[in-house]
Amino acid sequence: MLTKNQIKYITQFKQKKFRDTHQVFVAEGFKVIHELLQANISVVQIYTTKQLQFNVLKEFVTEITDSELKKISFLTTPNECLAVFKMKTVQPPAKNSLKVALSDVRDPGNLGTIIRLCDWFGVTDLICSNDTVDVYNPKVVQATMGSLTRVNVFYTNLADYLKNTNEPVFGTFMNGDNIYKTNLPNNGIIVMGNEANGILPEIETLVTQRISIPRFGNLQQTESLNVATATAVILSEFKRNE
Repeated sequence: MLTKNQIKYITQFKQKKFRDTHQVFVAEGFKVIHELLQANISVVQIYTTKQLQFNVLKEFVTEITDSELKKISFLTTPNECLAVFKMKTVQPPAKNSLKVALSDVRDPGNLGTIIRLCDWFGVTDLICSNDTVDVYNPKVVQATMGSLTRVNVFYTNLADYLKNTNEPVFGTFMNGDNIYKTNLPNNGIIVMGNEANGILPEIETLVTQRISIPRFGNLQQTESLNVATATAVILSEFKRNE
């Protein structure tokens, strides 16, 4: 049975300040928890309503009731189990590789999907501006479906980072070069912008090549693509000729 203090301890991690203070985050569902364990992410405790096989010592597993899971879950429909993990160590992005950078991306679902896309296309480093949504936001963790373990997510002052790089910086704009007719390198930084406002002006000035995904519809009235959808198209083109 969970005590009130245990429930309070777990539910506080919905807020970033408490995640940062304790250096932990929450994951839910067997698949996500299993992926994190497989990647040797240190587990603090697993809470489960079923006798699932997690391949950890029994002391790290606590059996709880469905009603107790509802009290600690961040999901509308709780998913059998919840775990508290320690945050993994973040490394500086590798040089001379293909990287994605996010400028002020705020939607957790978009960030989670972009992490999965990086994992799918073999991009190991994702650079995020400090005002991009927290990678350990519970909604982001769920949306990554385990890809969080294979992508290094590095938060920084993005403008300063781009000022100090010698790599080409690609930015996505409506008036950029047609990506399907552009010779794309194997390395560089692809900057994706905010869902509503695109790439911020201070970041735009640091872009060395503007690219775009052309519209093919007859009416040409669609204003923009979802940032995660655009990331998928662009990564596909960068990787197509490897």
